[in-house]
Amino acid sequence: MIPVLEIGGTHVTAALVDLRDGRVTSRTRRPLDADGDAEDILGMVRHCADGLPVPPGARWGVAVPGPFDYARGVALFKGVGKFEALYGMDVRAALLDGLLQRPSDVVFLNDAHAFLTGEWSAGTVRGHRRAVGITLGTGVGSAFLADGRICDNGPGVPLEGRMDLTEIDGRPLEDTVSRRAILARYGDPAADVHDIAGRARAGEARAQRVLDDAFTGLGIALGPRLLDFGATALVVGGSMARSWDIVAPALSTGLVTGGWTAGGRRTRAMKPAGPGGGRRTGGRGPRGGARRRQTQLTFSALVRDAGVQRASPKVSVTPLMCRSAEGRPVALA
Repeated sequence: MIPVLEIGGTHVTAALVDLRDGRVTSRTRRPLDADGDAEDILGMVRHCADGLPVPPGARWGVAVPGPFDYARGVALFKGVGKFEALYGMDVRAALLDGLLQRPSDVVFLNDAHAFLTGEWSAGTVRGHRRAVGITLGTGVGSAFLADGRICDNGPGVPLEGRMDLTEIDGRPLEDTVSRRAILARYGDPAADVHDIAGRARAGEARAQRVLDDAFTGLGIALGPRLLDFGATALVVGGSMARSWDIVAPALSTGLVTGGWTAGGRRTRAMKPAGPGGGRRTGGRGPRGGARRRQTQLTFSALVRDAGVQRASPKVSVTPLMCRSAEGRPVALA
């Protein structure tokens, strides 16, 4: 069993992944305050990790949003509205020294990269040679994938592959679409994004307008990049994707305005993460088992792509098999 962590802007999840089939066998989840001080944030991450039955000497994989130095394990969050207190901190050392069962190593991977790789290998965008993944949570995470590899440059790909570094009307994209931007625009300090989505469903015009403006703006910024990249699929994950019935119409409108049309002459699809995502665009997004499946795919990709399976010579690695975009069986571990 391989221990993994997923650190998000509102929660942290720890899990054990069975490398033979990518199944998540044990899981703990805790709320996380991205605006808290460093010790509170790291303390909650450690508390969540310590809830798993992990022996000492394990090698952990950690999915974390950027900006982050993934090779060194150092947080670089600055001006992104989350985890600012961690700036410059050696998170790898904090976990190596702070977990009750001391790890042998801790390796890191971008959370949006793990998300898209998982969805491409065995999920919603399997079979597409060029796909883009967007995670909507505290901020906007992004990944561009061609033939199974994450791209950080090339036609349509923003700097470092990060849509959060792009702009809308001369302002940072996350000034338009992010948790903080939506809450500021709505103006009710007692409401969170899921509350605003609920009010929009109930017919409140102000809530609907705020969310439409945010997700249409994202689509307008993203559409030309999908077109230039040659993407035939866009998969959307993160906590806001649970309100897919609210997100999808506005995002689709923006993508069309930006020149990328799902179901156009070239086969294109916009889907929420999770089984059968594209078949229920009129319904709410991934819930229950679908969300667990999305997490499983992300964790499985983290184990593979961060190299966690090389934790110990005692671990027996059975290759995970899927099919490439061309239909050939390939080993993923």
